[in-house]
Amino acid sequence: MPQTSNTIAQQEERFLVRIAWACEIEGLTQADVAKRFGVTRLRVNKALAEAKKRGIIRVSINSAYSACTEAEYELKNKYRLQEVHVAPISDKSSSVKKLIGCYLGQYLSRLLADPDVKSFGLGWGRTLNFAMQYMQPMNRPDLEMVSVMGCVTRASDVNIIESTRLMANLCNAQKSYFTAPLYASSRKSRDTLLKQDVFKDMLDRIRHVDTLAMTVGDVSGLSDMIRDGLPSSVTPGDLVDAGAVGDALGYYLNAEGKLVKHKINGCVVGMELADLGQIPNVVLAAGGKHKQTIINAILNLGLVNTLVTDQLTASTLLKKF
Repeated sequence: MPQTSNTIAQQEERFLVRIAWACEIEGLTQADVAKRFGVTRLRVNKALAEAKKRGIIRVSINSAYSACTEAEYELKNKYRLQEVHVAPISDKSSSVKKLIGCYLGQYLSRLLADPDVKSFGLGWGRTLNFAMQYMQPMNRPDLEMVSVMGCVTRASDVNIIESTRLMANLCNAQKSYFTAPLYASSRKSRDTLLKQDVFKDMLDRIRHVDTLAMTVGDVSGLSDMIRDGLPSSVTPGDLVDAGAVGDALGYYLNAEGKLVKHKINGCVVGMELADLGQIPNVVLAAGGKHKQTIINAILNLGLVNTLVTDQLTASTLLKKF
């Protein structure tokens, strides 16, 4: 009696289940399974793929890190990133900056050990300082650490010159400082400064680093830039009225990632945001509820390659924006 299509389908499914059981439950190798059932290894491999496609084999990852891994995959696709690292949050009262700093430090320990990375640009921010507490010391005398932003005029716990020095010492690397003010008093003063050879040469060096690590800030009192970096003639209220949701490298942006129409953006002594597009690996380390809008804004510009953030921020970026 000829076999019906239903009978053939049943036999095929039974074969898939037997292959799946032998590999996944018994733990046999594909070669052993092929020998047992008298088929080729290629047939076993295709059977396993078909079993997964049909849902006969279902993978369940029971770990606190599984949600973070899924978020990393989705964020990479959404923002077209090369790499994403999402730190899990088990205690909502924990410091997000320290948590992200820990993950950033672990990432930089691997990244800066790569001999192909010859120059590393360091931005301004407390998260980047925390990262150094979690980095492994290394011997990279061929590596140059470069500060990529100017200095603030008021006393601050975040000093980019000191941060660059500490990072260089940690890696036994060379160091170069961008010894300019973060903001000039006017656009004209800024243009005059940038015409000087010493600043032109330094900006050219910054634009050609192999990797640059940066963070972003919002427009609230939680921002280091708002507290310590703004010129006395500018208030947070001015920036909010102009539509700003935060800053990146000292430039204030709206929720769409566009520069707001405010005089401060013409006073930044430093590289342009568009210059980030020339750098092979721009690393953004940022998180927290107050930064979510500015993080989304800068990511949508397509200038960031690697993101280091926290689980709650990752979830919001995927669901809200």
